[in-house]
Amino acid sequence: MNTVPSPKKAAFVTLLGRPSSGKSTLVNQLCGEQVAIVSPVPQTTRNAIRGIVNHNLGQLVLIDTPGVHQSEKKFNRHLTDTAFRAASESDLILYVLDASRAPGPEEEAIADRCRSLVLETETQIPLVVAVNKIDLSSADIDRAVKFINGRFTAMEENRIIPISAQKNEGIDKLLSILFELASPGEAFYPEDYYTDQEMDFRIAEIIRGAAIRFLHQELPHSIYVEVADRELHSPEKNNGADDKILHTQHTLRLWIRAFIICERESQKGMIVGKGGKTIKAIGEISRKELNRIFDWKVDLDLRVKTGKDWRHNDRILQKLLDR
Repeated sequence: MNTVPSPKKAAFVTLLGRPSSGKSTLVNQLCGEQVAIVSPVPQTTRNAIRGIVNHNLGQLVLIDTPGVHQSEKKFNRHLTDTAFRAASESDLILYVLDASRAPGPEEEAIADRCRSLVLETETQIPLVVAVNKIDLSSADIDRAVKFINGRFTAMEENRIIPISAQKNEGIDKLLSILFELASPGEAFYPEDYYTDQEMDFRIAEIIRGAAIRFLHQELPHSIYVEVADRELHSPEKNNGADDKILHTQHTLRLWIRAFIICERESQKGMIVGKGGKTIKAIGEISRKELNRIFDWKVDLDLRVKTGKDWRHNDRILQKLLDR
């Protein structure tokens, strides 16, 4: 007897949660590639970043949003607005809760806003909760589940999934429930895509991620990266070479000029480092990652300049958050 195959499913899934709850690690784990910057520095993610999960059940487009926290700073308000705007336009909401931290007023505020999105939108967006970091000794799953049940009184038990994004635990179960809640539909992107990030944004995020590894305290929040120019060059012919050079993707070189932009002149020296050591290390890590993801050999001209008080400049903030 022939069986009719189940229709493929497709959905946009927005991840919400506090800073450092593990949303970016989870997106990278689900997509099988580094789509978003992962760092111990809170609020590393600044944009709604799309990662694409292709599965035999269908396709999920994951939207990794900035960590949500209570702050009156203009930049942080922009980040929070970005997160909840993405959630209000999605098919599913995936709330990521850090089981290693006790829920406090900030977590309560995020949960309440998630609840309003789920209950007050016309379509009543389905909610799934990933209780993350269960691999840590400080994790308290029962505390996390009790908190969720207290804020979402009608929450179905099978929609609360304990996971470790870092250790790849519980991921299959999480995917299963997300696809179960998704609607039948055609894939939004080709099956070989794992992100839809534009090239300049991808380059800038890779450089910013490398820079964060070497910068400390407040400085990672005081920088952004601007790709000023990029060109695709053919290789130069060596003496004695004939004209039969094949100009394929693998023989071309991608030249990039980019700037790490900080807020004050005093910060430039920290980014450059003694004898240019820090900026050189940032460039080397960035080139290595860029060479991995692009088909061309990458030449990176990386520099530093000042954009005075850019975090208070509405034009720059909007430009960064709209990328």
